[in-house]
Amino acid sequence: MYDWENLRFLAVLARERSFSAAARKLGVEHATVSRRLTALEAECGLRLLDRRGKKVTLTADGERMAAVALRMEEEALGAARLASASHIGLSGSVTVSAPPALTAARLIGPLVRLRQQHPDLTIHVVGETRAASLDRREADVAVRLSRPDKGDLTISRIGEVTFHFYATERYLKATSPETWQFIAYGSGSMDDTPQSRRLKEFAAGRPVGFFASSLELHMVVAIENGGVAILPDFIAETEPRLVAIDEGREPLRRDIWLVTHRDLSHAPAVRAVMEALKAAV
Repeated sequence: MYDWENLRFLAVLARERSFSAAARKLGVEHATVSRRLTALEAECGLRLLDRRGKKVTLTADGERMAAVALRMEEEALGAARLASASHIGLSGSVTVSAPPALTAARLIGPLVRLRQQHPDLTIHVVGETRAASLDRREADVAVRLSRPDKGDLTISRIGEVTFHFYATERYLKATSPETWQFIAYGSGSMDDTPQSRRLKEFAAGRPVGFFASSLELHMVVAIENGGVAILPDFIAETEPRLVAIDEGREPLRRDIWLVTHRDLSHAPAVRAVMEALKAAV
């Protein structure tokens, strides 16, 4: 039998595709990844990595071995999920992944109240725009604005978010619509979201004056008279200096999805968190 830890390192390298990314994911030094994989090559008597040049790639044997390691990883994670579902009560630990702005505005309060009722319950909240992997237990519960299409998941629609274009009344009075400037995400994963596409359509060639990496920054720039931003109503309506702009058609709407892995869907702690999130939205 090969050392499972060495196989696990190979699985992570195959998924991340670089030593540095694998090391970050595993929480170890770059040299530890290299040492583990060298040990695995010695164990199986195969050359798994092509280390020529600056880029390290998997050989054909490495790809085949990695496919086995990835399947083993999935099975191990499945066993962990089943154990969690069987043993975790309201004294367990639940990790929630959700969009940062929605988390701050709507989700934190109900989760705090849930924990006040069950003080032995630990809740980890991760505000992130990326889709955390529920299969790999990066999160136990996720709130998403796009319906997942992969994984053995339990998915339910729990509400919707509406978006309008906003600017200050001062900006709108001082600037003609033909010379409006816009606030956008720029490059990155958020640049291809429905709200970013709607902004490009509405701008219709008018310039983007500000690029900012988060929704909260978009709102601040708009408040400071920096231009027009597309914002979810639940956050913009808390700021009286912002005025909604009528774009002449239905506002953008995005469904809110609540997701967990099927293996965890009946765990008491997970169910309690999911019910709190449903009520919040």
